[in-house]
Amino acid sequence: MSERAAVFDVDGTLVDTNHLHAVCWWEALRQAGHRVSMTSVHGAIGLGSADLLEHLLGEGRDQDEDSAISAGHKALYGTWHERLSPFDGARDLLRRLHADGWPVVLATSASGPELTALRAAIDADEAISETASADDVDTGKPAPDPVLHALDLVGAQAQGSVFVGDSVWDMRAGRRAGVLPVAVLSGGVCRAELEQAGAQEIYSDTADLLRNLDSSAFGRG
Repeated sequence: MSERAAVFDVDGTLVDTNHLHAVCWWEALRQAGHRVSMTSVHGAIGLGSADLLEHLLGEGRDQDEDSAISAGHKALYGTWHERLSPFDGARDLLRRLHADGWPVVLATSASGPELTALRAAIDADEAISETASADDVDTGKPAPDPVLHALDLVGAQAQGSVFVGDSVWDMRAGRRAGVLPVAVLSGGVCRAELEQAGAQEIYSDTADLLRNLDSSAFGRG
């Protein structure tokens, strides 16, 4: 049991995947006959598959297509699994927090082979206490459910806990869960959008957060 936890988004936060996801979603949508700008697709990264498609195509879309489009994205993205790369400092950041007594929990919309590939890229399993995947909750970000489930996995309270992410969806989820939302710019979302969504601290990437850890929410925790 712990009074606090360090909860981390994965895509765009610990592993450099957001633009890969955007390209794969764009191509899966194109193959299904939908023309959606890459900018719009990138802005939706961080949402679960169903929410992403609703965000991009609207509630009035033919939802019978959803599973095929999602499968197309999964197949395209799967070709990159062996080449996924963590951001500089990601591995060392998780290990440092673990050594400092923070239970580290991943909260991600990934699951199955994709999650396995992400964890292999991070290569810090000894520092990760638990993982809350897309399979564990009914509602994904920006709902607070993934973050709250991550806290439950280690018996942590929202107060004193920190959620690090790269998207507006992460910041909204963290804020709604009652944890302190911390953002990194490595996912390609601008500072102003992250601040508006609730980010209390913003760093360039995991290496920047690690360099400034003692003065961050983790150092004050």
